Amino acid sequence: MNKKNESVRETAARIKGDSFTMAALSGEARNKALADIRLALRQGRDRILAANQADMEAAAAQKLPEPIIKRLKFDDQKIDDVCAGIESLIGLPDPLFQVLLRRELDQGLVLTKLTCPIGVIGVIFESRPDALVQIASLCLKSGNCAILKGGSEAAGTNQVLFDIIHAAGTAAGVPGGFLTLLHSREDVGQLLKCHESIDLLIPRGSNAFVRHIMDNSEIPVMGHADGVCHTYVDAGAELEKAVPVVLDAKTQYVAACNATETLLVHKDAAPAFLPALAKGAAERSVALRGCPRTGALISCEAATEADWDTEYLDYILSVKVVDSLDEAVAHINRHGSHHTDCILTEDDAAAERFLLLVDSAGVYQNCSTRFADGFRYGLGAEVGISTGKLHARGPVGLEGLVTYKYQLRGCGQIVAD
Repeated sequence: MNKKNESVRETAARIKGDSFTMAALSGEARNKALADIRLALRQGRDRILAANQADMEAAAAQKLPEPIIKRLKFDDQKIDDVCAGIESLIGLPDPLFQVLLRRELDQGLVLTKLTCPIGVIGVIFESRPDALVQIASLCLKSGNCAILKGGSEAAGTNQVLFDIIHAAGTAAGVPGGFLTLLHSREDVGQLLKCHESIDLLIPRGSNAFVRHIMDNSEIPVMGHADGVCHTYVDAGAELEKAVPVVLDAKTQYVAACNATETLLVHKDAAPAFLPALAKGAAERSVALRGCPRTGALISCEAATEADWDTEYLDYILSVKVVDSLDEAVAHINRHGSHHTDCILTEDDAAAERFLLLVDSAGVYQNCSTRFADGFRYGLGAEVGISTGKLHARGPVGLEGLVTYKYQLRGCGQIVAD
């Protein structure tokens, strides 16, 4: 945690020192700390709920948008969920010290490539208190130190969660720098300048915010700006299967980055599918914005060009009728955010073409885009989702939080020989 009168730069430098101790902790030590944190969260349930209730009331008084308030809520179910996530994480294999390659270059000269932590990771995330628990536990399991800055709307809940996790972790023998919580926007500005101490930044927020981070720091950045996800209903889709999947992808949790924002429908499927969809959307209070061909089949607001590039995070779905699978793919690759996109079809050849050609971190057939989640992938939750192609892609779990080093052991060899 920040020490009194210590600047962010000084804090980061101190944490960098602790990161070397963290990197040497055994898997047993890290798992024990996680188990103690899980127990402490359960024991601190009343403190957590009280802090979150205060944050929720403050958010309502400020008339914050409904999607933000949905993300902010941290109730009994969320506590149970994060504790289950930690339990799952404990059961996963240790990601560190795994030998990726061993080769004898010469007699008695052995090269080994093995996994190791990245070091110090700065994560700036939105108003989701459960993200703090997920990030802290993933970084601990992978031997990294984490510097966190959450949304101001969740400040009270985040502080209580941090206090509980930090106390339990350090009591279990983990160095104090394993977790640090920043509090102000000014802290974030200073954090971006700590390239000598911080190894990776993971921003989670709006497109403008992520771009600001990328443009104002020399520290490598991993993550995604938008979640403009698509579901494409192909000519070979099964109506009874397709409608529930689309409604789940849109409404199961509208404030998530993996919720479907644009629906593409093949012209041959549209006459039967769109009326059924409109009925289900009305029952779930989803507002539809459609192209002219959509508007000819169902009642909807006219979509604009901007709609195809918009992440609503709300009960709004843009709909476009397309002539072919290839047109759908072209639309997704142009307007999507390379996050998660799905085809609904019983035509396996069409599905294979879609899965091959769509340039996204997650490409699905016949299932909700809401499955794009580290916990559902069995990764032990996630620190975020990366839409880039270097180092890590898709939900970033343990494997995305480790790197590797080469170790060469010899017995006096010299290159001149």
